[in-house]
Amino acid sequence: MSGKKRFKKVAVMMGGPSSERAVSLRSGAAVAKALRERGYEVYEVVVGEDCSFEVPAGTEVAFVAMHGRFGEDGGIQAELRKKGVPHTGSSPEASARAFDKHLSKQVLAKAGIPTPAFEFLRQGQKRTLPLPVVVKPVRQGSSVGMSRVFREEDWAAALEAALGYDEIALVEEFIPGKELTVGVVGDTVLPVVEILTADGNFDYHAKYTPGASSHQIPAQIPEETTRACQETALAVFRALGCSGMGRVDIRLRPDGKYFVLELNNIPGMTAVSLLPDAAKAHGWGFAELCERILDMV
Repeated sequence: MSGKKRFKKVAVMMGGPSSERAVSLRSGAAVAKALRERGYEVYEVVVGEDCSFEVPAGTEVAFVAMHGRFGEDGGIQAELRKKGVPHTGSSPEASARAFDKHLSKQVLAKAGIPTPAFEFLRQGQKRTLPLPVVVKPVRQGSSVGMSRVFREEDWAAALEAALGYDEIALVEEFIPGKELTVGVVGDTVLPVVEILTADGNFDYHAKYTPGASSHQIPAQIPEETTRACQETALAVFRALGCSGMGRVDIRLRPDGKYFVLELNNIPGMTAVSLLPDAAKAHGWGFAELCERILDMV
């Protein structure tokens, strides 16, 4: 990318109160380093666990590299807007819609996007879906509080784990097969990534432990499936009203049917994260990806 920069002084927002604080600090540090390489004046703003932060005087734009609560749910975006600071990524409303599975699942269903059969349960409510299922809190990321349940005796503990993070749990049909993810940056859909793990479970450990998972780019799937997944990812991004960037998680069954699980509106932004890895396969280095996201504000 060349030409005149739209912004010179960038605050990279990282940290925050969520269970993904440590991941966010890594994402933020990587983004700050990349933007400095591109010639920006970068302030690293670590948001407190109490959500407190100060935007340095002279800041022209904020690059939000926060995951989980107060990052992906629209909280930090709303606060930045109150302060008159433009920011990367989606609006507070679209962020909330994408992050809250109670809202996003309904948007997907209404838009006719294939998603696993699901229900929402509170404490004391009975499950109606047959096993196997996946259970997760409705407002968490990075697979925090998520369990796969294959045996009835494991159900109670799994529901308890999810409800430990939120008063509502999402229970959805378990889809066997491949774990795919598709990045969207503006109107550009990146190559489909297949995530490979030893036991086929892309949980918190697999996401953040070096060597526990690997990325196959492009995914080894039929060309028409690739196209369909990419078109669906863009449809999800638009249905939720997202902007800037996002990453859509998909499960592909052995019979070729695929199901959208969710959209991450602020995916991991370290140099080895999924979105940057897909961008690299598309021909964008990490610093270029960061600058493209910034230029869409």
